[in-house]
Amino acid sequence: MSSGFSPDLLKDKVAIVTGGGTGIGLAVARAFAAHGAHVVLAARQLDRLEAAAAELRKGGARALAVACDISEPESVAALFEKVDAELGCVDVLVNNAAANFIRPSEALTSVRWRKIIDIVLNGTFQCTLEAGRRMLKRGEGAVVNMVAAYAWQGAPGLAASASAKAGVVALTRTLGVEWAKRGVRVNAVCPGLVDTPQSRERLWPEDWMREELLSNVPMGRFGSESEVADAALFLCSPLARYVTGEVLVVDGGESLGKGALKIIEKAGAVRRARPKAS
Repeated sequence: MSSGFSPDLLKDKVAIVTGGGTGIGLAVARAFAAHGAHVVLAARQLDRLEAAAAELRKGGARALAVACDISEPESVAALFEKVDAELGCVDVLVNNAAANFIRPSEALTSVRWRKIIDIVLNGTFQCTLEAGRRMLKRGEGAVVNMVAAYAWQGAPGLAASASAKAGVVALTRTLGVEWAKRGVRVNAVCPGLVDTPQSRERLWPEDWMREELLSNVPMGRFGSESEVADAALFLCSPLARYVTGEVLVVDGGESLGKGALKIIEKAGAVRRARPKAS
């Protein structure tokens, strides 16, 4: 489906997308490539990245796959050095890589807590800092962070991820102000319920779950990866040149209502994982 944007909207811009091998990250990479960008796909699993990059190259785009663990500052530094050497300085960064799991808070170990914080919050900060240093020198650039509504709503069983995403929202708003006069815009996209094979398998595998979720979405349907990608494309483009420090919610109005994440508790995922009383 066409986005309706000019095909040269990001012509010759160098764009890095973390978590770019699958899902929303890959959809963002496809959208950027379709609108003229040179795209860098970064994630831990190089095989998926290579397949995704090959797909983009077949469409005529210049694409680079780089294995990177964003929770490790040295790995992030190596990513940006490789991009500098092979494509030039980064113009656009999309922090899409994430991690979460459903676990009652009393059963959450410090190891798992730190892992999610390191990937979601610290990883976003490290990538943004590396990109920002380069962008600030040139006086231009755009960063988009992927967040989630539970960053401000909270959600049962997602204490670590919600806390990390809340930190990313605060980082977005802080840098959006701090870097505004220096030509670098920092924004975020908050996807709602996006129906993918992975989400259907892991989050709403049964019909009653889908019906319950959609009952809380005013538009009455799930979102698509391409709709989220279009939001990121807009925020990274000159069309959003007067937008910074904002969170663009793409959820069909779901976050304005009761919040569909109650499905996690109703489905029993948290209760089943809760330690039994001795």
